[in-house]
Amino acid sequence: MSTDVETKLSAARTRLILDKPFLGALVLRLPMVAADPKWCKTTATDARKFYYNPRYIESLSLDQTQFMLAHEALHCALSHFVRRQHRVKHRWDVACDLAINPLLIKDGLKPPPGALYMAEFDGMTAEEIYPAIDDLDEEPETLDQHMYDNDDADAGSGGGGGDSSGGEGGQGGDNSEAEIDPNLGGAPQPKPLTEAEKEQLQIQWQQRLAGAAQQAQQAGKLGGGMARLVDHLLAPRLPWRMLLAKYMTTVARDDYNYSRPSRREGSAILPSLRSAQVDVIVALDTSGSVSPEEMAEFVSEIDAIKGQVRARITLLACDAQLAPEGPWEFEPWDEFRLPQDFRGGGGTRFTPVFEWAARRDRAPDLLVYFTDAEGEFPKQAPTFPVIWLVKGKAPVPWGQRVQLN
Repeated sequence: MSTDVETKLSAARTRLILDKPFLGALVLRLPMVAADPKWCKTTATDARKFYYNPRYIESLSLDQTQFMLAHEALHCALSHFVRRQHRVKHRWDVACDLAINPLLIKDGLKPPPGALYMAEFDGMTAEEIYPAIDDLDEEPETLDQHMYDNDDADAGSGGGGGDSSGGEGGQGGDNSEAEIDPNLGGAPQPKPLTEAEKEQLQIQWQQRLAGAAQQAQQAGKLGGGMARLVDHLLAPRLPWRMLLAKYMTTVARDDYNYSRPSRREGSAILPSLRSAQVDVIVALDTSGSVSPEEMAEFVSEIDAIKGQVRARITLLACDAQLAPEGPWEFEPWDEFRLPQDFRGGGGTRFTPVFEWAARRDRAPDLLVYFTDAEGEFPKQAPTFPVIWLVKGKAPVPWGQRVQLN
């Protein structure tokens, strides 16, 4: 039975990677562990691993198995293990399931019997759903178990802490191979996370969430609902410096180049590591919404990141139109700094920057726009990735929005 179950889990994970790369990238971060059926009736997570009851997985279709893998991964990626705060555990667990499942169903995944779904909560966050659960005639039960914390007043509801640990001290999640405990009983119930583990895992999962979203977005496979949720979660929580550095590092990642060696080296063709120079356009909104001090701080951060990723930067300043003094070019070895003088202070239009980029011989690897996002956007998104570093609460119609905080 265990071999068939492992095969089904691996097949479900592979299909997610191919068909739903955002969810697949997150699922890959959770090692799969067969759990003791005495405590794990279906599936569970402690934000470190995906625990499963083999008999339950055996009862599911491949589509339903995909749903449960993605369900547990989203609990982790959305940091449900640190967002509960003062709320009652079981009710919070229900709210989290009611927030996640509509997203997965809209994304085309098929839930197994017993998965919580209420149409009236579609598009709402767990925090928004939580108080509305009071109005339900009967408080429902979650299909899975959330093992990252415990509530003494609510022990036994929707999971909770156990007596022995099946986790790896908060460092797990990078091993993507399935683990099967040699003991027929399966893995013991994991202990709840400590506060230090929660803090560490929150940072790890937010970084994973950002990376998975960017890759899926570039592949054109990130649905609108998922994209809005990612924006909502990343914007207020992940420090913009960390997120910007991660995006630029991802764009500049080293790659392998296959080229024929010289005759003296033989006939074999071997891969060699090639670090490509990254072409980045940085645009500053000079309409008056961003102060000179904030611009200077932003430019300083870009300069620090630029030295790490070998980036060539073209700086543009724009209010309703491009500053005539620009553009300003900075090679990887140059210090990236604000020009001595440029004009600004009029209305806000973002279109001139993208029109200028479209006239170039080649598209940039990345465009970073520092703005309050209150202005005229181009009607269509460009083919290259765009990061909006936003001061304020205004939304953006496309691209990755990063909150300045």
